Amino acid sequence: MAAAPAAPRHVLFETTDHDKAGEYLTGIYGGNFRLGLGRKGAPVHLSWRITNTFTFVTAVHSAEIGYTLEAVPSLMIARPLTAPVHYRYGGAAHCFRPGEVHLSNTTEDHPPIQAWWHNGAVQAVTFPFFLLDQVAAAPETRRPKPVRFTDLRSTTPDTARHLIATMDYLATSVRDRPETMAEPLVTGTAGRLLAAVALTTFPNTALIDPTIEDRHDAHSTTLRRAIAFIDDHAYHDISVTEIAAAANVSIRALQHAFRRHRGTTPMSYLRQARLHHAHQALLAADPGSGVTVTEIAARWGFYHPGRFARHYRATYGYPPSHTLQRDGR
Repeated sequence: MAAAPAAPRHVLFETTDHDKAGEYLTGIYGGNFRLGLGRKGAPVHLSWRITNTFTFVTAVHSAEIGYTLEAVPSLMIARPLTAPVHYRYGGAAHCFRPGEVHLSNTTEDHPPIQAWWHNGAVQAVTFPFFLLDQVAAAPETRRPKPVRFTDLRSTTPDTARHLIATMDYLATSVRDRPETMAEPLVTGTAGRLLAAVALTTFPNTALIDPTIEDRHDAHSTTLRRAIAFIDDHAYHDISVTEIAAAANVSIRALQHAFRRHRGTTPMSYLRQARLHHAHQALLAADPGSGVTVTEIAARWGFYHPGRFARHYRATYGYPPSHTLQRDGR
């Protein structure tokens, strides 16, 4: 029997020993955290919500305190909750206030960052750098390089607000619906959503528009290969990178092929394939077994019940609850 999906974990850590806190953070994230820059003995409160793909942490300091951050192997996106955060990075100084969002690092081997704030809370979300490469690609395809960010600051206030709304929704989902967020397709999809929204929020090296070579590769054979791969692997946690590799083209060529021949995107087609499987699961479910629409939707990667219901109604003409309950059908 397959092991049950791992539910998100909630971890609390409190101390007044800054060396201990730095060692603890280094153990969690890797790299090198050093706490200081403020009054010794100031209490540090840390709260983590940890999934298999991404992690939310809220840090609360009751006096001025700061840290030095070096070479963390995960991307860290931070937002001040109740107090401004001051940064020194690459010889420049920055100040980020509540309602803003910023990167705490742009690469795995970034220069040291110093950050500090006084008597307040900061939230951050981290996820592996490789998720960026699962949703976008750098310009060079013959010798591909990882997608990287070029600035800590968001491009516009609107993109920052969109990222904050995404963080809020996912953090609330991890807290309130841990069973849903334990599903592998859900955490994979949600992690790539964070990566995609981050790429629209901060300047980066990803290339979105197709090149001449990409346009040449965006033919019907590419589409057929991609569709066959998606149909055969809809139950797996696949990314657009894996779909493109199966079709033997770049991500941009794959996306252009779907737009040209189907008027959609690879991930939208994957969503429809999974919607079909969820529909079949609802039809096969015993209404008296206690299974819910939310459980079946999560099994197929839909972590937002309202959006699943909208997609389902748009496709089948009635809500998913009618299928499960056999309401006159």
